[in-house]
Amino acid sequence: MKSFSEWGRIPAPEFTIVDAVAAAAAVQERHEDLSSPDNDDLQPPNQSLPKATATLATPATATLATTASHNKQGSRRERHQKRAAANAVRDALADPRSPPRRHQVLPGLKKPIITKFHIMKARIAATGWVGVQGKKEPDLHRLEDFFGPGAKRKDFTLVKVPPPGESRPVVDSEGKIFAVHGSTPKDPTFISKVHDPAVAALEKARDQMSIPAGSEQHRRGKFVTLTGGQSHGNRREGPMDVTNGVINAAVFLALITNAAFISLAGFATSLFATWAPNVFDFYVDYMSCFYAHYPNMQRPFLNSIWSACTFNLGPHTWSLGHRDFNNVPFGWCAITALGHFDFTKGGHLILWDCKLILEFPPGSTILVPSAAIYHSNISVESPETRYSFTQYTAGGLFRYVERGFKSETAYFASLTPAEVEEERELGLKRAMEGAGMFSTIAELKAAIRN
Repeated sequence: MKSFSEWGRIPAPEFTIVDAVAAAAAVQERHEDLSSPDNDDLQPPNQSLPKATATLATPATATLATTASHNKQGSRRERHQKRAAANAVRDALADPRSPPRRHQVLPGLKKPIITKFHIMKARIAATGWVGVQGKKEPDLHRLEDFFGPGAKRKDFTLVKVPPPGESRPVVDSEGKIFAVHGSTPKDPTFISKVHDPAVAALEKARDQMSIPAGSEQHRRGKFVTLTGGQSHGNRREGPMDVTNGVINAAVFLALITNAAFISLAGFATSLFATWAPNVFDFYVDYMSCFYAHYPNMQRPFLNSIWSACTFNLGPHTWSLGHRDFNNVPFGWCAITALGHFDFTKGGHLILWDCKLILEFPPGSTILVPSAAIYHSNISVESPETRYSFTQYTAGGLFRYVERGFKSETAYFASLTPAEVEEERELGLKRAMEGAGMFSTIAELKAAIRN
């Protein structure tokens, strides 16, 4: 079982905004500002490595088999170099030195959040690799819409935040842990040394960045966003780096090299590895193959498992109902709340399919299958400030690895008519296998005993 250390700290490199602007200008001078989380300005990768062929992992092993290209120039030495590169990336992704600790898991195992939701029945795309937008729920975003004499919906349950250092698994009707209601790390200095510096960095970033007219309004709400990392989908032929204009690229670099966000990224990954070890292994195996194939690409955080992140800079960040349908549906998105607001009155995370409303205080992290579950927030009001930091991986990246690093067009062109039909029938099976990788309470208890 792979895991990250609780903090996942790595030294923050020395950084100045002047150096960042110069570096960004050298590689991105021809790109426009990113205007929307769904309309990424993307830079194609340098496909310098030999092609690899990938096969789908089974839930039991969640491993990825890679074989050498059939290119005539391939050699034993090249295969050895490729395996070495993949192993190096794997080592960077998965830190075996810090296995899950009993005190991290046991309190939550004793207090699971039980729901009637069935993760196997979540609506996803026919391919099994991404979600679907689905129907919208009513625009209800105040606590009084759900609780009290004037409530419009009375079938939701309010869940209090766990104590610092503890997390509660959210369990479906079949016993699968499909989400995690996390708190803050059990460190008395966390707020002063991590949360507050992260908030200060976001407020500085908001002042420094270029904000295109109208970009604050989007389908997730009305707040400023800044995104980076790798993406694939929306009929793109291959994976690409999300790029920003020169100024915003420098601001993004300042944030991902900030020690506070490095800590938050590692902490969220620790939660992932602890509560969904099979899914985590699946990410490690597929993404180690991906980054070995594209060594010029890098995850935003070396101590994080996710391939992209978004900084939601508010200043009053609360989202409208949505599904992040481009993400892999049987994976997790990490959401970390930041800012200065009364978490008993606003900022809660609403999981509509589960009929849950989770308290979400500043500094805490929640993991959800954001492509599969319709979610939103309880609103916050001025003069309160609320920001968030999200990490995720596009389902298209997994699909691209699975198809041997071929574009949609090239992949289907390589299939026979019978294989095309078989591929179309694989979607449901793939989704079932993916959801089957989520752990149960009993499985985690057994893992701890062993």
